[in-house]
Amino acid sequence: MCGIAGWLDFSRDLARERPVLDAMSETMRDRGPDDDGTWVQGHVGLCHRRLAVIDLDGGRQPMVAHVGPRQQPVVLIYTGEVYNYRDLRAELVARGHRFRTRSDTEVVLRAYLEWGADSVPRLRGMFAFALWDSSREELLLVRDRLGVKPLYYAPRPSGVLFASEPKGILANPGFAPEVDESALPILLDGRWALPGETPFRGMHLVKPGHVLRVGRSGTTEWPYWRLTSGEHSDDLPTTVDTVRAILTEVVQQQLGADVPVATLLSGGLDSSAITALAAGHLRHTGGGPLTTYAVGFKGEDQDFRPTALRPERDAPYAALAAGHLGTRHTDVELDPVDVLAARPAALRARDLPSYGHFDTSMYLLFKAMRQRVTVGLSGEAADELFGGYPWFHDPDVVWRDRFPWLGDAPRLADCLAPDVRARLRPADNEHDRYRTIRAQVPRLDGETGIDARMREVLFFSLHGPLTALLDRKDRMSMAVGMEVRVPFCDHELLEYVWNIPWTMKTVDGREKSLLRMAVADLLPESILYRPKNAYPALRAADHDQQVCDGVLALLDDPTSPLAPLLDARRVRALAEGERATMTHVNTAHLIQPLLEVDRWLRTYHLEVR
Repeated sequence: MCGIAGWLDFSRDLARERPVLDAMSETMRDRGPDDDGTWVQGHVGLCHRRLAVIDLDGGRQPMVAHVGPRQQPVVLIYTGEVYNYRDLRAELVARGHRFRTRSDTEVVLRAYLEWGADSVPRLRGMFAFALWDSSREELLLVRDRLGVKPLYYAPRPSGVLFASEPKGILANPGFAPEVDESALPILLDGRWALPGETPFRGMHLVKPGHVLRVGRSGTTEWPYWRLTSGEHSDDLPTTVDTVRAILTEVVQQQLGADVPVATLLSGGLDSSAITALAAGHLRHTGGGPLTTYAVGFKGEDQDFRPTALRPERDAPYAALAAGHLGTRHTDVELDPVDVLAARPAALRARDLPSYGHFDTSMYLLFKAMRQRVTVGLSGEAADELFGGYPWFHDPDVVWRDRFPWLGDAPRLADCLAPDVRARLRPADNEHDRYRTIRAQVPRLDGETGIDARMREVLFFSLHGPLTALLDRKDRMSMAVGMEVRVPFCDHELLEYVWNIPWTMKTVDGREKSLLRMAVADLLPESILYRPKNAYPALRAADHDQQVCDGVLALLDDPTSPLAPLLDARRVRALAEGERATMTHVNTAHLIQPLLEVDRWLRTYHLEVR
């Protein structure tokens, strides 16, 4: 895993802009602490910061191949992992390619030399990369199918700026950060964002599963992958066996590294399934006991209160799973004081409003893990694939003509000032976004009823909640130079599970029936049948009061860039009440984004226009 940044400008010689390129590269230092490199020629500058995971001595970037009679350079900067690189390498060797390294980076480069942009669909993994083809004078920006790895870009009149994180683009003086008023809904809840959308005017994300081509004639973007719907013909036993076989293959692939690897183990079904398969593979191959980690908070045994999404504490189940699977387990117990103190680090990692203690606790977890390991496997996307969240199983929520994952929670966009609400029309904005995503659902001819509706609901969750979870995991892990892999995001697993009818996914009348059946022989019943339990929430009374007091103080702060945009009466009504929702722990959790947006605007010296 690494960080990349670059600049294409057909109107100037970037050899004269080396200090700017160095500044852009420096912003990626945390993502790639092991090595750095910059390639500049004519109109192009490509910067790379490396976190060495495979082929530690080889695989330096930018990686260059010279082709054709004029030996023109093709240059790659790449971040992520291609898990099928060994198979691709063998195929390329058979076609006459010679390799200088053992890295997956060189496989990506030589795959392009062999197949051009058609090489991208052959890649299986999580990745984002930029490739400059001198003979074509074209830059390709590519992102993996589910957007596990981020890649931002800002079109310029004569080219483009790009980077793994906004900070790489912000380091270029040619980009002036501005925030439109129309971005307020996605600032207050990032799950509203459409694919490719960011709050910065003129800055975008390469959409998941897309290629962006930039040349002298302009920019074009196209999808190299989409989910497709088809009939599922396997019976239940075959389906369960297939899920198990694919997941086993994926976990074994994703254990590959030349550095220490661990899994995150909360004691829930998802993380325990991955850990069980990983531990079993290591035992079979003589790799020794697997290292596992869980996170919690000091005092949570007294402070914990159950909610719909967090009915139980993780710690007892994580210990049970670790003992059953024989892992070398560590509970990272965080002091709430340290969690609050890490807010600047979390904001710096995102360059966008943070998720408060959910970000900071994850940052501190990965910081602790990084002392012993470089790679971790995590369970994100199992709920979206197999149907784990409460909103999948509440008929009233499922059949509403809106995003199910929003439930009945108050919308912070409704707390905007009356004149702002009149211009933005938050309810219409939400419904427009809902209809836009709904129009993209791949339909199955003849499918009706609950199976058809749940295809929509699962698709919504792949675009809203999952996008937010993957973004958080990438930012908080890479801020400490750690790579986190997500086996449930494997596209071959997703393609298979996507077409399993909802009635089969819930065949035993519970959430995630198929996943439970697929690993039933690996885990104790108390883990197998544990209800869905989301990432731990900090439930310290002092913290909750600080959040509520901070929001109320913000309303009366004449220096606040956000306060003039808010309806103080509505915000006070929320802050002074006590409300838990399907997805929010309490009032502090619900209104925390107001503080984080205000902090982001102040820190980055931004005004909403």
